Amino acid sequence: MTDRIRLQGQAAFVTGGGGGIGRGIALRLAEAGADVAVFDIFPERAEEAAARVREAGGRALAIPGDVMDTDALRAAIAATHAEFGRFDILVNNAGGVSARPFLEQSERSWRRHIDINLVSMLAATHAAAPLMTAGGRGGSIVNVASIEASRAAPNFSVYAACKAGMVSFTKSMALELSQDGIRVNCIAPDHTTTPGSSGNRSGPVDPATWRQRSAEQVDAMNRVIPLLREGVDLECGDAAVFLSSAMASYVTGILLPIDGGTFAGSGWVRGRNGKWTLNEGLDFGG
Repeated sequence: MTDRIRLQGQAAFVTGGGGGIGRGIALRLAEAGADVAVFDIFPERAEEAAARVREAGGRALAIPGDVMDTDALRAAIAATHAEFGRFDILVNNAGGVSARPFLEQSERSWRRHIDINLVSMLAATHAAAPLMTAGGRGGSIVNVASIEASRAAPNFSVYAACKAGMVSFTKSMALELSQDGIRVNCIAPDHTTTPGSSGNRSGPVDPATWRQRSAEQVDAMNRVIPLLREGVDLECGDAAVFLSSAMASYVTGILLPIDGGTFAGSGWVRGRNGKWTLNEGLDFGG
């Protein structure tokens, strides 16, 4: 690995780092040389991911906590700085969604979506950026949005609005923090294999328990995606490493889709004959 993509000795903090995309990011950061604090609502997931970070050669902290508890989130960021002696990389990954038409969604549900997806990012950034500035080395903030930030999302309207807000906040922070050498970028995943999307929404990450799609559903999913397969969490990790490394030293304020080309496709899919057609409501098993 070229030295320009190494993160040797840097300290990172990943929200929702115990499972799915957050775990993939935490592991890739560790493989690149970073020490990583894993903040996750499920203690066993935080511990498992932290153990994997140590296996990769980095120091690790497992910090159980809920990003909707902003006091606990700030305390975890402070503890990370105290343990590692520096703070270089913040990954705002934690989020959540439930599918429901907006007019059937309660105000309590709106507020939970906003707190977990948007407010948590604001609180973590507010706590972490001053530590980066004080260190005098700059830093990297990577926000994990979604391709839904850039397109209509019926039944996911509040979630999509939060993700669009993340993208806007990313651009504003890229400007506000630029004088301190802090770069702020955003990735936008789409179809990605995760425990949550496979029915393993809590407890230890156990692929043996994951919901299996039928061959027909897998085929329908693959034809929605121009690269003909669902993404994996470590590919989001690769993007986070790049954006946090010296190889991206002149990159800030961007939205980087990690989606296999689905946003570019904008509803076009391959038919069973291999020819492109407009999406006709293919069933790929949710």
